[in-house]
Amino acid sequence: MWLCKFALASDSFPGGEARFLRVQCEIKIAAPCGHADTIALPQSFGAARSTVANEELRSHFFLTAGLTMAKDISTKLIHDNYVPPAGYKAVPPGVFKGSTVLFPNAATVRERVKAFGLRDGYSYGLYGTPTTYTLEQRLCALEGARHCLLGPSGQAAIALVNLGLLSVGDELLLPSNVYGPALRHARTTLPPLGITHQCYDPMDPADLERKLTSRTKLVWMEAPGSITMEFPDLRKLIAIAKNKGAVVALDNTWGAGIAFKPFELGVDISVHALTKYPSGGADVLMGSVTTNDDALHDRLRIAYLDLGMGVGANDVELVLRGLPTMEARYHLHDATARDLASWLAAQPAILKVLHPALEGSPGHEHWATHCSLAAGLFSVLVDDAYTSSHVDSFCDQLGLFGIGLSWGGPMSLVMPYDLPSIRDGAGRYAGHLVRFSIGLESADDLREDLARALRGSFGG
Repeated sequence: MWLCKFALASDSFPGGEARFLRVQCEIKIAAPCGHADTIALPQSFGAARSTVANEELRSHFFLTAGLTMAKDISTKLIHDNYVPPAGYKAVPPGVFKGSTVLFPNAATVRERVKAFGLRDGYSYGLYGTPTTYTLEQRLCALEGARHCLLGPSGQAAIALVNLGLLSVGDELLLPSNVYGPALRHARTTLPPLGITHQCYDPMDPADLERKLTSRTKLVWMEAPGSITMEFPDLRKLIAIAKNKGAVVALDNTWGAGIAFKPFELGVDISVHALTKYPSGGADVLMGSVTTNDDALHDRLRIAYLDLGMGVGANDVELVLRGLPTMEARYHLHDATARDLASWLAAQPAILKVLHPALEGSPGHEHWATHCSLAAGLFSVLVDDAYTSSHVDSFCDQLGLFGIGLSWGGPMSLVMPYDLPSIRDGAGRYAGHLVRFSIGLESADDLREDLARALRGSFGG
């Protein structure tokens, strides 16, 4: 007689309840030792199952121990029968990894393949895990949305919206100060698909209205604009676009769900480069697409599946780790950036500071009516009496600012731009443009570093 212990466990209940139930029983089985690799359950085992009253829950149970009598260590190390005790809970969410999702039985497989990509269960690692679902839900809470899709970068999120919503004969409108890779996508990838684009002046709502046609299916907005930091009248632009029946998508990376709430303004879709403030560590690439519109989400979800988009569990873990401190970091980025921007505005070599929260910056009055905060990003225009070599020398002499793309991390960054080469209509800005991303360092230390580099490059 063998005395075998069995455990029934389920970690996936209807409704997505995060519960774990364990039932154990002891069964005596008559079998000659060494003559059976697999033992069939006797009828008496049904008594253990009957301790779970709800038939729907019982259907989610699967046997986790004792049925297969593995002999070889190579098999035992794969088919381990241990079931951890229930009740473990910690501050960070669990990190679930896996390409293959195991099903309790063949019938469940047949049902789940009909619902790939839906968030009511699991089918394949690419289509979602408890870890990715958790991040999606928290991003919905951050932005005020009901649906979220995660992509491998902010640019991937932008491309997903374009490819998921546009088809041959459609046109999209982009602000003239749009993120550079988004414009490149419209110029290179979309035309062979029969999709055209136009750029509008986001600081002139009448220009947007003139360019909207029956072919305009999608209007992108940014607040503020990339690099030159103009803040548009979002409410007016959104109303104009939606009045003509266009879908409105906003790149909300700067606002981050903290400076303002995009869906309260009326946008249909919010795209967010989680690489920036949500991550906060300058060590992850990820993007998100959120919406409250069920029909739009369904269209985007299908494109998402067809494009094979997904994110790694370790990257999701890093963003989840960054979210709890995001608001506090955002406030610090904002306060230090405003301090330094105001100081730089008084320096002789600086013609103008482009920071939405500073009076005189393009669109400051719109920022004041839309926002409560202003992130850690701003640009300056260096007097064109100096050369680009002077500007490069200034950047090189900064000791606490890294020279590099992106923003939202702990280290302050600086980037010189040749504005005419990347922006139509750049002639409205005189001087050499330099962008700063302010990190988490001391404002006094950063100011001293800036003062030293200004003296070394521009004199005074």
